[in-house]
Amino acid sequence: MIPLPRETLMSDIANAVGVCERCRLHEGRINAVPGEGDLDSPVVLVGEAPGRREDESGRPFVGSAGKLLDAALEQVGLTRSRVYITNVVKCRPPGNRRPRSDEVASCTLFLDEQLAILAPRVVAPMGNSALRHVFGRFGLGRAVIGEVHGRPHPVAFGWGEGVVFPLYHPAAILYNRDLETELHADLEAMVALLGSVSP
Repeated sequence: MIPLPRETLMSDIANAVGVCERCRLHEGRINAVPGEGDLDSPVVLVGEAPGRREDESGRPFVGSAGKLLDAALEQVGLTRSRVYITNVVKCRPPGNRRPRSDEVASCTLFLDEQLAILAPRVVAPMGNSALRHVFGRFGLGRAVIGEVHGRPHPVAFGWGEGVVFPLYHPAAILYNRDLETELHADLEAMVALLGSVSP
C-alpha cells in the first residue's frame, strides 16, 4: 500500500478535530484549532489550548501571546511559517481556564498522531500544562517549567532520536516581562541545537 502524503494525513486530522465531540469542550467552540505551519519543520511548538482569538479564527497563537511568540521567533531567525504550532487541547476551554484532565485525555490522540506524522527532531512544550503532557508522554517524569526550560531532554521518539526542549509560554511573558530575556535565550539555544541534533 502506498503511504498517503503528510499533507493528506494532516488534513484528515484537522477535519477530525473540526467535528470532534469526544469531550465537553466542543459544546462552546466556534472553531477547533488543529494547528498550522511547516510540515517539514524539525520543530513542533506545543501550547496548552486555544484562547478567544484562536477560537474565533481557527488558528493557533494569533492573540497577544501569539504576537509575542512571532516577535521572539523572528529575533532568532525563525518565523512561524518555518515551524509547526499546535496545542495539547484543540478547543477553547470556557473562560480560558486550564483544560481538565479528562479533556486532555480525550484530545491528545490528535497531538500524538500529528507528532508521528511530522516526525520532528525537537518537540518544544510551552508552559507547564504542555510540559506535563509531553514529559509524561515521553517518559521524562514530572517537572515545572521554571526548572527545565531551555534545556534539551534527549528522547527516543517513535520516529527516531530527538529532544524535548521546554520553553516558557509566551502568555507568561505578558504577565512577567522579566521572562522575555529568558525566552529569547532559550529560543537561541534551541536554534543552535538544531544544528547538532541528528536528522
